[in-house]
Amino acid sequence: MKIGIIGGSGLEDLKILSDAREIFFDTPYGRPSSPLILGKINDIEVIIISRHGKNHAIPPTFVNNRANIWALKEQGCTHIIATTACGSLREEIGRGDFVILNQFIDFTRHRTITYFEEFNKGPKHTAMAKPFSEELREILIKTCKELDFACHEKGTIVTIEGPRFSTIAESNMFRSWGADVINMSTAPEAVLANELQIPYAVIAMSTDYDCWKQDESPVTWEMIENIFKQNAEKVKQLIIKTISKFSKSDSDFIKDKIRTIPDWPKPGIMFRDITTLLKEKEAMEKTIEIFYERYKDKQIDIIAGIEARGFIFGSLLAQKLNIPFVPIRKKGKLPAETISQEYELEYGIDSVEIHKDAIKQNSKVLIIDDLLATGGTATASCQLIEKLGGQVVECAFVIELENLKGRQKLQEKNFSMFSIVQFEGE
Repeated sequence: MKIGIIGGSGLEDLKILSDAREIFFDTPYGRPSSPLILGKINDIEVIIISRHGKNHAIPPTFVNNRANIWALKEQGCTHIIATTACGSLREEIGRGDFVILNQFIDFTRHRTITYFEEFNKGPKHTAMAKPFSEELREILIKTCKELDFACHEKGTIVTIEGPRFSTIAESNMFRSWGADVINMSTAPEAVLANELQIPYAVIAMSTDYDCWKQDESPVTWEMIENIFKQNAEKVKQLIIKTISKFSKSDSDFIKDKIRTIPDWPKPGIMFRDITTLLKEKEAMEKTIEIFYERYKDKQIDIIAGIEARGFIFGSLLAQKLNIPFVPIRKKGKLPAETISQEYELEYGIDSVEIHKDAIKQNSKVLIIDDLLATGGTATASCQLIEKLGGQVVECAFVIELENLKGRQKLQEKNFSMFSIVQFEGE
């Protein structure tokens, strides 16, 4: 876990970091707007970039957004939190209020806002329906409430080119479009962070009413600077408290996304329901990333997924590792010639099958499934792979039910296993 912070106006204060140091970093897109400030907040690694340079010397149009985002990615940042001053386009968003953005409108015209300048390796069209990380937004909103800060839980920001401010006609046009706040920085950063698949969220602080509100003075730079400085300490408090919440491990985050349903499918069973995990984009990405980091250097040749939910995790991981995927299914489900392996149930016997041509001799195979209970299906699947001359590198599971002793069963057969989260009880 490493958090990138893009901002300024007081965030260069090294007192918020422990073990602080500066480094200069070059990227394929040039040098970032400022030196990178590296340090820790509550033992979480943090990197700070000043968007406009330390003395606010870089106008919005000329901020090297590509270098800034790329630098944070190359330095290993897993999340980015940005801060920005913004003008309110709504009566209810007052000066000093925080808005945790959920949408943007890009009204810039002179900026390079993509890393994909050529399609030599095929078209790259990044999905942008939800440009801000829901995980980060939820934490920021919760933290604002805990600190009793005025906070709007969603908002659409329109990013204009600048450096000039809006005309009254433009300000009213943006209001009619559904924009809630206005600034000169967010859209390019959000686009680029999404292209590099880094979860990104923004703390937007309202400093003025742009120029639409006739009973207020039109925005000036001095007004923005004054309000932001008055509230800089709040911004720092919000960032520090938010980052402290990331001391929670990735496995705990994933575990929180798995729903437990008591007494299903029969009394006494605590059913671990992964449908709530499957619908959470960031939780799924984190799950696959954990598997990827574990297996990327193990020279695995093929992934075998156990019916049925092992197909989901196995195929996603196979795609990320750029290796083939094959299914292991219950009896009678595969169309070509198969081999099978029986295993004991509490009452009776079942079997799993795999196509005879699925595994080549001496292939290194990773077996994957969503849940390890008694270990019967997993052990039989390992034995199937060995029948075809393959080598089982490991069995990987999202969930392990520890008291059902599936781990011991696999280990008794000399099969290694790994699980991301563990539950007690059935």
